[in-house]
Amino acid sequence: MNITKSIFQRTLIAALLIAPFTAIAAYPERPVRIIVPVSAGGGVDALARIIAQHYNAVWGQPFIVDNRPGAGGSLGPEMVARATADGYTLMVSSSSYITNAAIRSVRYDPIADFQPITKLTTNPYLIVVTPSLPVRTVSDLINLAKAKPDTVTYASSGTGGVLHLGGELLATLAGIKMTHVPYKGVADGYPAVISGQVNWMLGSPISAQPLMKAGRLRGIAVTSEKRLKALPDLPAIGETVPGYEVSAWFGLFGPAKLPPAIVEQLYKEASKAVTEPNLAAKMEAGGTETVGNPTREFTQQTKAEYEKWRNLVKKANLKLEN
Repeated sequence: MNITKSIFQRTLIAALLIAPFTAIAAYPERPVRIIVPVSAGGGVDALARIIAQHYNAVWGQPFIVDNRPGAGGSLGPEMVARATADGYTLMVSSSSYITNAAIRSVRYDPIADFQPITKLTTNPYLIVVTPSLPVRTVSDLINLAKAKPDTVTYASSGTGGVLHLGGELLATLAGIKMTHVPYKGVADGYPAVISGQVNWMLGSPISAQPLMKAGRLRGIAVTSEKRLKALPDLPAIGETVPGYEVSAWFGLFGPAKLPPAIVEQLYKEASKAVTEPNLAAKMEAGGTETVGNPTREFTQQTKAEYEKWRNLVKKANLKLEN
């Protein structure tokens, strides 16, 4: 009787140990949808397709990129927040899903409704000014704004976006007042700065560098914590304004309560995809850093990011209703 009981216990333990690995091996058993909350053709979309191709090659199941723009960028996140947490609905999004929730009413909670999986890439911005402006450093820009409150203007890709909030963060930390001029997109903001209609803006390295080299814009700083390897002569804003850091990052998410075993699988393979040496080198040349960090670390970062922007929105009284 004791022998029978002992055999039963060992069999049960073995089954319990094997079960999780069997569940892991079974995923995915059917096509997986990766929602991208913007139109096809941009950086988020391109990165989502890189991840989808990698997953397909590893697991032999289709990973379908589903572009869902709309509702100011909140339609895609809303769909993911309401999806079943089984690993068959994922999202690749920029940090805009957090800034949207910080500044306007949305039908999702950026923290409670999502399971962060890994940060895929991070891309700092550059402060670029019109060449005619007598500003060559961040200190020059701050001093000009202090001397002439509200007369210094900066462009953005739209009210409530990270470029808008990045300008507000600089104004708040430096104790200055500047005027925000929103445009429909970055492509509309650059000509305004080049022509002198607006004094400055935050631009991505990959799109701003050609304009800087042509002498149409002047770069004065980067928004990352440290200087970029690709642009070592440009100081970080934080060297002048302690605590300033703004980056556009792209991350992989699932709905809240996604099974840990599936999260771990998705994280490991996504990390392999973005840190592949050839891809990483190409991105670094354009000022983008590939990341692929652990889930726990990325989860903490998303929480900190949301608090950062929510506090700024409250302090600067920027809340939008829609």
